[in-house]
Amino acid sequence: MQETTILWADDEIDLLKPHILFLSEKGYKVTTVTNGNDAVEEFKKKYFDLVFLDENMPGLTGLETLQQIKGLNNDIPIVLITKNEEEYLMEDAIGSKIDDYLIKPVHPKQILLTIKKLTENKRLVTEKTTMAYQQDFRTLGMTLNDNLSYGEWVEVYKKLIYWELELEALQDSGMHEILTLQKAEANVQFCKFVEKNYLGWLKNPDTAPVNSPQLFKKKVFPKLESKVPVFFILIDNLRYDQFRIINPLISEYFRLEEEETYYSILPTATQYARNAIFSGLMPLEMETRYPQMWQNDEDEGGKNLYEADFLADHLKRVMRRDVKHSYHKILNIDEGRALNESVNNLMNNELNVVVYNFVDMLSHARTDMQMIRELASDDPAYRSLTLSWFEHSPLFDLLKYLSQKQVKVIITTDHGTIRVKNPSKIIGDRNTNTNLRYKQGKNLNFNPKEVFHIRNPHDAQLPKLHVSSSFVFAKSDSYFVYPNNYNHFVNFYNETFQHGGISLEEMIIPIVTYGNK
Repeated sequence: MQETTILWADDEIDLLKPHILFLSEKGYKVTTVTNGNDAVEEFKKKYFDLVFLDENMPGLTGLETLQQIKGLNNDIPIVLITKNEEEYLMEDAIGSKIDDYLIKPVHPKQILLTIKKLTENKRLVTEKTTMAYQQDFRTLGMTLNDNLSYGEWVEVYKKLIYWELELEALQDSGMHEILTLQKAEANVQFCKFVEKNYLGWLKNPDTAPVNSPQLFKKKVFPKLESKVPVFFILIDNLRYDQFRIINPLISEYFRLEEEETYYSILPTATQYARNAIFSGLMPLEMETRYPQMWQNDEDEGGKNLYEADFLADHLKRVMRRDVKHSYHKILNIDEGRALNESVNNLMNNELNVVVYNFVDMLSHARTDMQMIRELASDDPAYRSLTLSWFEHSPLFDLLKYLSQKQVKVIITTDHGTIRVKNPSKIIGDRNTNTNLRYKQGKNLNFNPKEVFHIRNPHDAQLPKLHVSSSFVFAKSDSYFVYPNNYNHFVNFYNETFQHGGISLEEMIIPIVTYGNK
């Protein structure tokens, strides 16, 4: 390990020789000076990992020396040491971006702790985090072989995302690679779990997790009794890990009241999952109740044009009273700003629904645009791009405004997305839909080990286009390709973000309630 170098400026440096000897024995190289001017000159000559400054020195004071050193290199941690405990001095030091503050007399071990905190913090955190994951790795590995319930799968997924974000922050490629393999294994087991239980959940809802059509009835409508406006914000295609990285920004303005999850229905695609949320019905029921509004895969036109109508009917059907509400779909930044300018008009509504399509557009743009593909080249970059968008979005501005009002805010999504890596060959006729994660059609030809095949769509409460129509869903990180265009599809779509199939990322959905602080 490279020797840590320290610059220590104090006009009584001779009195500190025991401290300096102690640090030398611990392997630190300490350069001493007796005033601020000499400290600045030494700092110009060579590199130091850390600087200690006495606050009260002749000539340049500690704070004045601090300013000059920060002007030379703002990244080097600086510690101010003083006899003065006056509050104003501490405030000045903090305002000057001091990294730590010690009161004389200081103990050698106190100095040592400060050095470790400021110069070895990253290494110590990395070692501790890596060791903790190694211990949890074994526990998670054994858990994946258990007969898990849908609730236990949620906890496994949350744990995997926790470690993914922790290890990503450490930039430990070795540990991150191990986690990636473990996450892939979890997805394989999760797909088996869904394949075994999904149709049973639809037949016996009492034994099933909350799903898309139950979301409003179970998670939203009860909150309308709170007597304050409820803002239901659906960020299309927002995964749990993406929620986790924007949550700290939201929590600066709101108090997190509930963090829950629900399961998206299949297909995990907007046409099915989001329409099911707003209608409170499964797709087969929607086709029956709204024959003029429901669009099947092969129909021309938009597939989610009637969400406002579905919501209005849903409210009347379940609430059995008139609920004053609004619905807004935001497709671009101008629409977001327009909503923010008129938001005060919504404060007399019981329920305000806002759909933000940005994350979904981002995932598709990542497929279609080379620049976005490069910016969102992997999951960490995809999260980073989402965070950057959110931080500068009209949506964040809307939330800041709402934080000053008496409201409840619910943030959720309709489905997640997964970065696909494994092509799965399929053959279908020209009427087969184009989604890469699920296919609906006649006489589909595929490898049965690679898909979840639903022979009779009605069993999954899905419309049946033809007598012989069936659905197949891609599992884990696979995606469907046609043999006659195999190389083209693989080159174009491999490692892009897709949705419609079965994975932890697509099916386990955050729904989070915030209240005013």
